[in-house]
Amino acid sequence: MSKGGFSDRRLRRMHDVLAAYVERGELPGLITLVSRRGDVHVDCVGYERDTIFRISSMSKPVTAVAAMILIEEGVIRLDDPVDGFLPELANIKVLRRVDSPLDDVVPVNRAIMVRDLLTFTLGTGLIFALPGTYPIQEAIDQAGLGPGAPDPSRQPAPDEWIRRLASLPLLYQPGDRWMYNIGSEVLSVLISRASGRRLDDFMRERIFDPLGMRDTGFWVSEDAIDRLVTSHALDTTGKLVLNDAARGGSWSRPPAFPSGAGGLVSTADDFARFGEMMLNHGSLDGTRILSRPTVETMTSDQLTSDQKARTPWLPGYFETHGWGFGMSVVTRRDEIASSIGKYGWDGGMGTSWYSDPAEEMVTILMTQVSWSSPNPPNVFRDFWTLSYSAIDD
Repeated sequence: MSKGGFSDRRLRRMHDVLAAYVERGELPGLITLVSRRGDVHVDCVGYERDTIFRISSMSKPVTAVAAMILIEEGVIRLDDPVDGFLPELANIKVLRRVDSPLDDVVPVNRAIMVRDLLTFTLGTGLIFALPGTYPIQEAIDQAGLGPGAPDPSRQPAPDEWIRRLASLPLLYQPGDRWMYNIGSEVLSVLISRASGRRLDDFMRERIFDPLGMRDTGFWVSEDAIDRLVTSHALDTTGKLVLNDAARGGSWSRPPAFPSGAGGLVSTADDFARFGEMMLNHGSLDGTRILSRPTVETMTSDQLTSDQKARTPWLPGYFETHGWGFGMSVVTRRDEIASSIGKYGWDGGMGTSWYSDPAEEMVTILMTQVSWSSPNPPNVFRDFWTLSYSAIDD
């Protein structure tokens, strides 16, 4: 047994099961990192340890941390309207019903708050319905704000992005329900305006540099581009196809809009430092990013039962999970890897991070094959189960 309480034999079993995905050609490679009580185990299959990955929605928790830095400093407040920094949203309307024509709108019951952005309850987000189901979907697509994998080359600059969003009505009243993704995009614009810094500069100065996350950012420079892995997706036959190349791809140059919803790249070791900082109540190696009470608030379930009940997401998801600030939180244990209080999030381009206070554990999986649905691919499920099965105390 290792000093962190892991079984060496069971860690080898995890390697064998996960490496088989690469051997079968289902993945070009993967990196796993499990850390417990200072005992770190990294397994690289098909990739070098310093490989850089597009972490897509794992960006969301980092963006939430950036916002909480400003809240701790009194620059913004959780229950302040966002209008002060985002006047474009001051007079936004709400669809009478989600299937209403765009001109069938009502006033908002209340302003959108900073809290709504962090909890994804601002009243708009991804619509989990077939294209063309509702009139608002076509308007969203025409505004260039439609769903799809993150692509920094497609997004306009922040001011133009928020203008386009404000030209559309909300789907629901603020606070009514949880809706995915858009909250982190809006938060990205808010952080930049409130801090007076581009989001990438703010995160580098206040999070990445202090934590020693040298390979984390919104694009990859020429001297590191060969470490950025090629991004793949699965076609209808299950075959790997190119999604984004490294050299000349969407992350090979600075973006017009550094998207805190899905724009970051990182390495397993870099993100482990972020996960350890969160696990250590906001500090790492003597550097404090956030206070303990702030981290505890971020990683507590912030959704009401009514908000969960109105949310069309994965069936049963909110029976065992909640949502804190920019990340999920386990609220009921229903499987081996689901410790109550565990928090984190996944990236739909093939990545995952969770920190578990009960087990004093960080788990990270890095691949670069996009998910084909919100349901986690089997390799992720196997990693979560096998990493917890390796605990031997």
